[in-house]
Amino acid sequence: MDARAALQVPADDPDALYKDRESLSSARKATDIWELRLKSNPKDFESAYKLSQARYWLGTNGLPENERKAALEAGIAAARVAIAMDAKRPQGHFWLAANMGALAESFGMRQGIRYRGPIKDSLLTTLKIDPGFLDGSADRALGRWYYKVPGLFGGSNRRSEEHLRKSLTYNPDSVISHLFLGDTLADMGRKDDARKEYQAAIDAPFDPDWTPEDRRFKAQAKQLLAQLR
Repeated sequence: MDARAALQVPADDPDALYKDRESLSSARKATDIWELRLKSNPKDFESAYKLSQARYWLGTNGLPENERKAALEAGIAAARVAIAMDAKRPQGHFWLAANMGALAESFGMRQGIRYRGPIKDSLLTTLKIDPGFLDGSADRALGRWYYKVPGLFGGSNRRSEEHLRKSLTYNPDSVISHLFLGDTLADMGRKDDARKEYQAAIDAPFDPDWTPEDRRFKAQAKQLLAQLR
């Protein structure tokens, strides 16, 4: 018997389905339910931002390569719906930045130029509304923004390190924050410090809400640690 079948995930519970998101069929079903709920109630804020989050997952993990860009663009649209409903809450702003960031990183320089400013603006808005949202995720994402963006356009490894260390004050066991900090430190030539961060990512406990993501980031940390000379 498939281990996932033994879980007996309720077919009409999108939160339970999304928890099983490593199964593409479960992730798709959760997305479909939130999309239908939003269509039936255009003021359903929770369905709007969760739809954006689910589309981000599909666009970065679950879907075949040729379907990912459309999923991320749809994730942007859902996030904008959430923001239009309630711009004073952080969810829409954060998932807007996440979907735009994935597009910028994965689909060429043109996308990167198009979204560079809006990503930063959305993350700064998230930070202003709730600095601790999702255990400092806005600081973590800003840290990645400063690492990824060339210095000519505002990037800075020093600023990257500052934001990533700030994110770790909210959750010292964040696998992704340790991984990203390791990347920044390696790029700065601080290899011993980078090794410590990659090892911290490997050793950190799995977060029960983010186990699928943690699994992938731990694998990346192991690979990068092995490659670091």
